[in-house]
Amino acid sequence: MNLSKKEEQLMGYIWKAEKIFLKEIIECYPEPKPATTTIATLLKRLQDKGFLSYEVFGNSRQYYPLVKKSDYFSKEVKGIINKFFNNSAPQFASFFTSSNDLTIEELESLKKLVDSEIQKKKKND
Repeated sequence: MNLSKKEEQLMGYIWKAEKIFLKEIIECYPEPKPATTTIATLLKRLQDKGFLSYEVFGNSRQYYPLVKKSDYFSKEVKGIINKFFNNSAPQFASFFTSSNDLTIEELESLKKLVDSEIQKKKKND
């Protein structure tokens, strides 16, 4: 399930904090701060989508994520690869490496990551 940009921004604060109260969430935002009701609406939508839950402490709710950041972004990247690159990781990698003015160091770093994953997969076979 996709998140809007505002929902993604809010989840970013929650993922970073791991557990956070509404007052702390509002403090995370740059000026001008959004209205408390706006954040409450976003929190309710995120609960309805199954992204977060909360524990009650007195009159306050402490929110925590139900979906890991890595799981969400992995699914999003897979969706982009499927939608724009015919479900082809090599096409995506080709586009990404040729279209982003990567330095030699960045390309070498990516190569090391790929080589490392190849070695892990070979060991598991």
